[in-house]
Amino acid sequence: MKLKEDLNPILLLLFQLTVWLYSLLTFLPSFLLSSVSDQDKGFGSEQERALRLKAQSGSGDPAGPYRDMRATKRLMSSLRPGMDSLDKVFEDAAKRFPKRDLLGTRELVKEEDESQVNGKVFKKVVLGEYRWLSYEQTHRAASRFGCGLAALGQRPHNNIAIFCETRAQWFIAAQACFMNNFPLVTLYSTLGGPAIAHGLNETEVTHIIISRELLETRLKAILLEVPRLRHIIVVDDTPTKWPGYPRGISVHNMAAVQELGTEPENVARGRTQPLPSDIAVIMYTSGSTGMPKGVMISHSNIIASITGMAARIPNLGEEDTYIGYLPLAHVLELSAELVCVAHGCRIGYSSPQTLADQSTKIKRGTKGDTSMLQPTLMAAVPEIMDRIYKNVMTKVEEMSCLQRTLFILAYNYKLEQLSKGYSTPLCDNLVFRKVRALLGGRTRVLLSGGAPLSAATQRFMNVCFCCPVGQGYGLTETCGAGTISEMWDYSTGRVGGPLVCSEIRLKDWMEGGYSSTDTPHPRGEILIGGPNVTMGYYKNEAKNQEDFFVDGDGQRWFCTGDIGEFQPDGCLKIIDRKKDLVKLQAGEYVSLGKVEAMLKNCSLIDNICAYANSDETYVIGFVVPNQKQLLALADQYRIRGSFEELCENLAMEEVVLTVITEAALAAQLERFEIPRKICLSPEPWTPETGLVTDAFKLKRKELKTHYLSDIERMYGGK
Repeated sequence: MKLKEDLNPILLLLFQLTVWLYSLLTFLPSFLLSSVSDQDKGFGSEQERALRLKAQSGSGDPAGPYRDMRATKRLMSSLRPGMDSLDKVFEDAAKRFPKRDLLGTRELVKEEDESQVNGKVFKKVVLGEYRWLSYEQTHRAASRFGCGLAALGQRPHNNIAIFCETRAQWFIAAQACFMNNFPLVTLYSTLGGPAIAHGLNETEVTHIIISRELLETRLKAILLEVPRLRHIIVVDDTPTKWPGYPRGISVHNMAAVQELGTEPENVARGRTQPLPSDIAVIMYTSGSTGMPKGVMISHSNIIASITGMAARIPNLGEEDTYIGYLPLAHVLELSAELVCVAHGCRIGYSSPQTLADQSTKIKRGTKGDTSMLQPTLMAAVPEIMDRIYKNVMTKVEEMSCLQRTLFILAYNYKLEQLSKGYSTPLCDNLVFRKVRALLGGRTRVLLSGGAPLSAATQRFMNVCFCCPVGQGYGLTETCGAGTISEMWDYSTGRVGGPLVCSEIRLKDWMEGGYSSTDTPHPRGEILIGGPNVTMGYYKNEAKNQEDFFVDGDGQRWFCTGDIGEFQPDGCLKIIDRKKDLVKLQAGEYVSLGKVEAMLKNCSLIDNICAYANSDETYVIGFVVPNQKQLLALADQYRIRGSFEELCENLAMEEVVLTVITEAALAAQLERFEIPRKICLSPEPWTPETGLVTDAFKLKRKELKTHYLSDIERMYGGK
């Protein structure tokens, strides 16, 4: 957002005078207090900390390996001595914070149908207060459930699956498995039947933990394709009887299994504690490039990962509340929740459909989960942050001239102050308070991961939500750990320096033109090494040989396929991806991910997939337009029709293409990178459509299949 030059000079003068007077009155006490506080803690100012060296190559080689300045001699692998497996971490937390709230779930007050003007009917809910389980109660529930599973024939080192939405029961079930050394197979709740059957059959599970909805809508239809399955444990309380299932399969409620775990003979059986090297989780990926792969993650891998992540979150402790709504089958969410548990935080559960007051399932006039919970910590994928950014900016455009001018003045003033390391309490309280309230009003740390976050969105979140946005980089294969930007670093487009648990090398990729000897910054494929690098893919030795290796010191490394560059302060910047790079017929290389990232900031675009054939001379795109913006644009050009009809209108395609081209040129894309033709899609891409993953990453193969006829049209029927 830019400060407009045609602002009323009197209004501009009044604003600057007000800010100057406020700053004068508050500067001296705040300066003295912050100076004393920083000296006591041994810190410099935020600006000084932001400018410090984050990481360096120990050998001086520009290719690395690069390490955090606190881990130059030794990478860190545990939070505290002796805490080397997940059951020990949870038991330690339950002893240190026994009465502290741990898991919170909102009660369902009522559910009702709401008819829309187009005739569609949506389910709306009214939710009550959060109801909490303490650390002590959660540990007891997990212990009983583990004993109950053992009574049903589940044995140590034998895999058990969980196929369930993010909720308290998922966490309890996972802890039960960690305690008893049952390797936990995790599957995304949005996977289709073939992918589910593949994961269950490959891991040879006999027991699965599942929600009632997923049992009835996903698993039931493929039960005959999973012949080894014997026990289905449903986390919901009702119903208690499950007729109509194939012979040989028993269906139980979670509460009944926990009750079974209290019987003396089952308690007396004892449990087999895991070793740090034992498999904790076999985490199936979202399948963005084909059939999901199972990543074997040991207890020690997860412990190292959460050690590194925790080191980047300042003052993490019992006063913090985390909101859990991302899929727990995703390594980002699982790691974030385990970090919280190790530090005595609360975790309140939510879902993307009930997150905010304006969320799709929340009845108008009632509170969403962030308003009720008021979290201090939150993780998000860029897709969700981009939506928030576009929604707020749309509302800013609808403001009166005076309100919009004040917002722009405050925004740019705060942006300038943040770059100098100063806070802006007056702007925060008078201008940004309502925006901050969208996430509950108390958020102090936002962590973004799963995909690159655009600079515009990151700046917006930093300014309007009055809290730092830590952008992270990691993969399932590195247990989610790699880098996270420091909370006082307000620069954009970077993902921070290596965590204390990992180190990073750059490997030359000559085909793409990237080398560690490049100037001004070394560039290359990112290789991540450390105790957080996982054990490899389950039953896929060929892929293990391709993607993992062990160096001469016995340390494991993962070849990410992402291209990065190290900047002078030791921060990493992701600049490309090998799989996203397409060579056009004339020899130009196009990074599809880069094109998409640049264009998604356009308010007209809700989502976009760039596509190119190597035997063609130009790029094309599939675009999900923003409905409100498209209708307004159609009205401006006097093109009539419903949203669906406009998406089929070739004249509308040309108008949208003109807007996209202007946005691409403003973003300084090269001419050959700009889509020359597009098709408009009225249906949003959600994980349920199978066109994006649970982390909203594009599934390029599925998108290509879905839009095959459009591709042929845009490339002239070739």
